[in-house]
This record gives sequence, C-alpha cells and structure tokens, in this order.
Amino acid sequence: MDSTTLATPEPHDSAPQKNTGDPRDKKKFYFSDTPQRRALVALARFLFKFVMKMQVTGLEHFPREGPVILIANHVTNFDVFPMQFALPRPIFFMGKAELFKNPLMDFILRNLSGFPVNRGEKDRWAMRHAAKVLNHGQTLGMFPEGKRSKGGGLNVAKTGTARLAIDASCPIILMAVTGSDRFFKRFPRRAHVQIKLLPPLRPKQGENPLELTDRLMFTLAQALPEEMRGVYAEPPKGFEM
Repeated sequence: MDSTTLATPEPHDSAPQKNTGDPRDKKKFYFSDTPQRRALVALARFLFKFVMKMQVTGLEHFPREGPVILIANHVTNFDVFPMQFALPRPIFFMGKAELFKNPLMDFILRNLSGFPVNRGEKDRWAMRHAAKVLNHGQTLGMFPEGKRSKGGGLNVAKTGTARLAIDASCPIILMAVTGSDRFFKRFPRRAHVQIKLLPPLRPKQGENPLELTDRLMFTLAQALPEEMRGVYAEPPKGFEM
C-alpha cells in the first residue's frame, strides 16, 4: 500500500453510563431496538414520503446480525433518515453534540438510538459508547469526515471508525448517499435519494488506522458521482483498495 495517507489521526439493553464525571453518564442510552424507536422511525418514514423517493441497491451486502460499522458520506443533517429507512436493522449513530443541546431534540435523538460526540477533540466517552454498541452486536453508524461536506465533495476523514473496526474486528459497510442535499429545495416535488451499499470490508492483517481509513474513503469515493468525491477523487499511484 502506498505510504501516502489522507486520513486525520484522532487527537442489559438500556442503562445510564458508568459515571466517569462526564454529564452524559447521567442520561439513558439504548443498546437494542425499542418500541419508542420503532414508533419514531415509522412516523419519520411517513413524513419523509412527502419529500423523498428512495432507491436502494446492494442491500444483500448488509449483514442481518452481529456487530457492523456503517459509514457514509455526509451532506445534510437529514442523511441518517434515508440511511435508516434503507436498512432492516436499527442504526445506533454518533451525532454532533450540538444537536443534543435542545432538551426535546436530546430526548428524541437518544430514543432514536443516537448518542453525542464532541467534535474537534478526542472524545473518549463517545468512543467508549461506540465500542459498547458493537459489543452489543448492533449497527454503529458513523460519518468518518466528522462534518458535512456542504457540496464540496468528501473531506479528509478521521481515523476513529478504523480504530473501532480494528479493535472489534468487525465488518464495515460503506453506504453511498446521493440526493439528500436536495431535501425541501423543490417542494412539493420530492427529492430522488439513491442509497448504494457496497460489499463489506474488513481490516487487513497489520493494517493501521490511517491505512484502513484511506482504503475505506477511496472505496466509498468510487461509488459516488465525480463531483462528490472531493479529496478522495484520485487514489495515489500504487494504492491498493
């Protein structure tokens, strides 16, 4: 594998977290599907029918059980909804902490199996929680870029996803999402969202987080339109995917 890397190195069913002094320890997070999550997803699915029509391909690549990390490109705060609608299993997703500051949104997001991460710092709490999701045999949803691309194509990814996959020795499913950036822009016309799932990838023997992150992102880029590939548009010469 070429030595050139783009990735950025990282500087019971429900229960409160073990107290580590973090205020998130006092809140309840879920590690299994729940009636309230299913109800919220059903409501969201109904509402999104008015703004979105969705096409899903590659669903045969998604494992029906066991721990798995799901990664996707990220262009809007609404990406997680078509991602969840496309899958037969719940996604336990990592979301930016700012979304959880409103008490109502905090309650809804936690009941949708979300948990907060403090961006721009090494958030050990969020990484521990993500590892617990995998230990419970669930689907962990992550955006490796750490923020929305906002029309500029893929940004340089962080290595947290790769570190979790290496530690858990679990498969990684790549999901290419296109069309979600057009939500509400042509209402009442619906946005056409396309979801493409790629065959699972696993960490290779001796592969470090930087190498795995670049392999994931260059592979994901190839499933996106050219204008969405960003910094991962051209793999370095000799790069192995």
